Amino acid sequence: MKANRDPQTTGQGVEWAVVESDIGPLLLAATGQGLVNVVFHADDAVRKASVERLAARFGGAPVKAPASPRLAEPIRQLAAYFAGELRAFTLDLDWTLISGFNREVLRELASGVPYGTVVGYGDLAARVGQPGAAQAVGAAMGANPLPVVVPCHRVVESDGGIGGFGGGLETKRQLLALEGVLPQPLF
Repeated sequence: MKANRDPQTTGQGVEWAVVESDIGPLLLAATGQGLVNVVFHADDAVRKASVERLAARFGGAPVKAPASPRLAEPIRQLAAYFAGELRAFTLDLDWTLISGFNREVLRELASGVPYGTVVGYGDLAARVGQPGAAQAVGAAMGANPLPVVVPCHRVVESDGGIGGFGGGLETKRQLLALEGVLPQPLF
């Protein structure tokens, strides 16, 4: 990841677009600080709810801008990732939508769990100095505003189970298969 900026101001403009991917439509939103949100299964209802949440959080209506320079690099890098050509995102990220323990866990995940690897919920908790906080790590994964880019799909159960996933278990399986952690489906 590139320098992850931590803006302290709200009200900055948000631009968004929906892009197709191997796991379905993704809503991408960015501020002047960087990519701020990735939303799975961005059909009309999900898109509408996501844009409304962004408007409430940032104090202004997000602008649909599929040709935005802010979104060009995230769109390019996600396409390269799904094509199997990119293993590490180098995007500026705006962490405005997450704070505290959740932000700490997600930053560790982004920097410390590379493509093609997985980590257990408890192991990730220990990495941020909170052994025994596996359930809290699970909650942080569920609150991740930047899935795929901040790879919550790489967090699994210590017993080998796949664990939960906000984008659905089939989406998690597809992402882990893309990265070579799970076998590709036969059909």
